[in-house]
Amino acid sequence: MADWMPVLLFVMVGLVLLLGYPVALSLGGTALIMALIGEGFGLFDHAFLQALPNRVYGIMTNETLIAVPLFVFMGVMLERSRVAEKLLDTMAMLFGPMRGGLGISVTVVGMLLAASTGIVGATVVTMGLLSLPTMLKRHYSPSLAAGTICASGTLGQIIPPSIVLVLLGDVLSSAYQQAQLDMGIWSPKTVSVGDLFVGALIPGLLLVAAYITYLLLIAWLKPHWVPAIPADERLRSGSGLWLQVVRVLLPPLVLIVAVLGSILYGFATPTEAAAVGAVGAMLLAAEQRQLSLSTMREVVRQTTLVTSMVFLIFIGAAVFSLVFRGFHGDELVTEFLTSLPGGTLSAVALVMLVMFLLGFILDFIEITFVVVPIVGPVLLTMGLDPIWLGVMIAINLQTSFLTPPFGFSLFYLRGVAPPQLSTVQIYQGVAPFILIQLLMLGTLALFPDIATWLPHAIYQD
Repeated sequence: MADWMPVLLFVMVGLVLLLGYPVALSLGGTALIMALIGEGFGLFDHAFLQALPNRVYGIMTNETLIAVPLFVFMGVMLERSRVAEKLLDTMAMLFGPMRGGLGISVTVVGMLLAASTGIVGATVVTMGLLSLPTMLKRHYSPSLAAGTICASGTLGQIIPPSIVLVLLGDVLSSAYQQAQLDMGIWSPKTVSVGDLFVGALIPGLLLVAAYITYLLLIAWLKPHWVPAIPADERLRSGSGLWLQVVRVLLPPLVLIVAVLGSILYGFATPTEAAAVGAVGAMLLAAEQRQLSLSTMREVVRQTTLVTSMVFLIFIGAAVFSLVFRGFHGDELVTEFLTSLPGGTLSAVALVMLVMFLLGFILDFIEITFVVVPIVGPVLLTMGLDPIWLGVMIAINLQTSFLTPPFGFSLFYLRGVAPPQLSTVQIYQGVAPFILIQLLMLGTLALFPDIATWLPHAIYQD
């Protein structure tokens, strides 16, 4: 019975989540109940829970995690400053003369918003409200329009500064050090959030290029799916179009360069860069005349809600992790993954499959806090590069955001889409982008240097 307790713990958490209880309370509450049951049968030592105060204190004093509320504040402030609306209008005029131009503009704006906010839900909802009616009005294929918006919105998962990468970086740092200690390395190396930011840059840009290539291919094969903006409307933009492009693009680009550039060149840690981004977002909102007391109040309120949710999940996951280890679940996972035929390749493939499936029902935060601390040390002990593993996990979770029937991005768009756009059309639209994601995942698996070359070149390690 002892060997089945870790499995039973996972099953019970899944059942409680399906009943609709909050994730943080489900993780912590179910784990405590199972711990009491296990102690009653002599299968659990309550001494494991004595480490909980130190875990919570470690969360409270973790400077890396300060980046979370700062990046959330930055994203929410930019969402309120109408930057997305002006970017979409300007990019539509810029790419309008070509077939597929609207779709390309949505992809480019999705990339810029991802590099500015890092929040998937906000990006998908914003672009769904602003660009979907325009694309349908221009007689774009409804499924293609929906797929483009969903896929572009999820770029916030992989393009820095991504909240996913911040959380993954913190969790993988602990897992990497634990793996090295397990291997007898008493002076362990570290992996930072900045390493993951740099490692995710090239894969993220390759995904954007792949999306645009797909849209250009559609424009060539099925031009009636992606018509150009009528010439008479394009002429209204006049000779001042390029001046408008510079005026609209320059502020968010300066903000992106300030945040990412300060990390890449070592001028600031991700936490310090997040503070720069938060101040920059306020200045950008002021420049757009959108900074007011009511706006600040709403932004702070949203930031507090999201941050509280993240940290409460973190605490619930800490309880779950302690109970899981108390049932010797970490030993069970290690034994299972190391005994798979095919060795490291099979272990990575299985973990990626499990994370992909969990992405249907759990948010990336829960997967990062619950699954990665369990499987991360085992995989890293097998000799995997932590930066490559982190980027693989991020792209995998991004793919699960798109995959029917439970992809979060699909729900976000469904919530703001007009009634004439059916759920089936949304599913059909994201299918090619899911294939692109899987191809990117496979390419990264075959060529790990795509993720590891840049950080090793910059930091010369």
